[in-house]
Amino acid sequence: MSSTFSLPASRTEVVLEEIRRGILTRELKPGQPLVEAELAARLGVSKTPVREALKVLSNSGLVTFSPYKGASVCVVDAELARSVYDVRMVLEPEAVRRSVERRSPDLLEDAAGALKEASAAISAKDQAALSLLNRRFHRALYSGCGNPLMVSMLDDLKDRAALISVVGWEANPSWRKEWTEHKAVLAAAKKGDADGAAELLRTHIGDFLDRILGAIGDQ
Repeated sequence: MSSTFSLPASRTEVVLEEIRRGILTRELKPGQPLVEAELAARLGVSKTPVREALKVLSNSGLVTFSPYKGASVCVVDAELARSVYDVRMVLEPEAVRRSVERRSPDLLEDAAGALKEASAAISAKDQAALSLLNRRFHRALYSGCGNPLMVSMLDDLKDRAALISVVGWEANPSWRKEWTEHKAVLAAAKKGDADGAAELLRTHIGDFLDRILGAIGDQ
């Protein structure tokens, strides 16, 4: 995590992204306490933006708050993985099916861009970048569904899904397999095959959940 910032964003936003990346790269370990004073000193900011960032990350599922221990990095277990992926299995294929039916070339282009950028991230074995590109790809496909509430619900799962992905990839770096599956989903979407894209996505999500559960020893 860097100690200085020059980005044109609020301190809270920059601190938020730094802590998020630290969690997704496993620089900040599962269960590790997140002490405001320590993070503030490390990042060269006051405790206020750190406190605000931790609240946001708690809402998104990357940080856990305990009344006795304070904030810590979320630990992924089978219950969490099943809960997140159960919701995704229900909502996301339907959202993608609707998006394809509505046809949004810009969104398909963004999905294709994420796939292209992933090639470099796979070569570099950059898990944090892959997690972010993975959610960018998925969001590009579902965000055109025409139902803002459905999009919001799926967006709320993004950080949790990214963290779960990192856990799965640590045990089984199956990035190339996932990106091959992504290409198949995108190809169906580009053809206007809404049902085909939805079914390929449903299989993709389910298969990855099985690999995650195998990685954490719960099937």
